[in-house]
Amino acid sequence: MAAKTASAVKKVRELTLEEILKAPEKDYMNEAQLAFFKKKLVELRDQLLQNADDTGEHLRENEITTDPSDRATLEEEYTLELRTRDRERKLLKKVEKSLRMIDDGSYGWCEETGEPIGVPRLIARPTATLSLEAQERRERVQKLYGD
Repeated sequence: MAAKTASAVKKVRELTLEEILKAPEKDYMNEAQLAFFKKKLVELRDQLLQNADDTGEHLRENEITTDPSDRATLEEEYTLELRTRDRERKLLKKVEKSLRMIDDGSYGWCEETGEPIGVPRLIARPTATLSLEAQERRERVQKLYGD
């Protein structure tokens, strides 16, 4: 029974970036590749959450200044920081969705065509849900007809 438990919890060897890029097409989104992308997404999620915590701490630090120029500068910095956090909040939703897709086996496959998204594209943008061709097609349509 202990042998079954040990084999059931088999450790997947972590692949390097070079190994991921050199992997043959037949190995696309195998267990090791999924583990590589899951680790990358979890690290990204942790960084985004840490940034949000840092922003919260920074905004709670009430810097009081009487100079209107200094106050305007502080308000502009806060506005920029909040805008950045808003973009990161949206990215966090995409990261969470990608992690769910890894768990359900749909990660790495285009939502529109069902074709592989491609390892190089996923390395560049781990939250990608469309192949490059589908993304370009969507952008052309958006450019023609607007959002």
